[in-house]
Amino acid sequence: MNKGVVHIVLRLLVVLIPIGVFAASYFLLGKWPNYLFNDIDIEGVYNLEKSLFGITLADGSVVTPCEFFRINHVAVLDILSGLFYLCWVPLPVVYALYLQLRGHGMEAIRLTSAFLLVNIIGFAGYYVHPASPPWYVIEYGFTPILGTPGNVGGFEHFDEIVGLPVFHSIYAKNANVFAAIPSLHVAYNPVALYYAMKVKDNTSWRTLLAVVSVGIVFSAVYSSHHYIIDVTLGLLTSALGIFLFEKVVMRIGCVKRFYANVAEWLGK
Repeated sequence: MNKGVVHIVLRLLVVLIPIGVFAASYFLLGKWPNYLFNDIDIEGVYNLEKSLFGITLADGSVVTPCEFFRINHVAVLDILSGLFYLCWVPLPVVYALYLQLRGHGMEAIRLTSAFLLVNIIGFAGYYVHPASPPWYVIEYGFTPILGTPGNVGGFEHFDEIVGLPVFHSIYAKNANVFAAIPSLHVAYNPVALYYAMKVKDNTSWRTLLAVVSVGIVFSAVYSSHHYIIDVTLGLLTSALGIFLFEKVVMRIGCVKRFYANVAEWLGK
């Protein structure tokens, strides 16, 4: 292989190291389920969601937004929500690689590092407050059933329309269904958007990441995978992770020098 190509591949792999740590950490969630450490919140978060965001139907009954969309879904939104949701990790990763290839090594490595920190904070939230997703209540009620397999929720319509088991394949490998708070699905693209705002002449990526970020927020609720409460906490997790990384971690002398050296190497 050409020496130049090898160097490019090595630099891309360095940028992806935090993503690899995230993937390994996610795998470990299934080895030590959060419900072994704290009680699972099923009914509490459901009732809170209904009290804050409940929708009154024609018969006078009140349902959560997720329950409303399970009753009232349309093919166009089924497709769009599925496409948006599939961007949850891939798009930030692709953007980080794009940054590196375009000579923005510092932004690339900081993006993936902040991404990892956001996940660490989110994973901690899973263990502090295990909680069920909306589809769990729809399928099983308020009784906790340990070892419940993953479920596609409203994305079953996407799979039916495209004729492929896209989300069935993804959720068959779900590490833990009682890890809905905070919603990390909505947290990832805002991290990429933050770093996109720091790069000049980057309007197309900023627009794409902003649209996808909003789309995933809608998809999370539309598909019954997250309550609005989960989504709100997910966005706060994203903001907290970025703040801690940029304003705390990167102000530690040795860490700042380390990233400067890595960015210099990435730019060579």
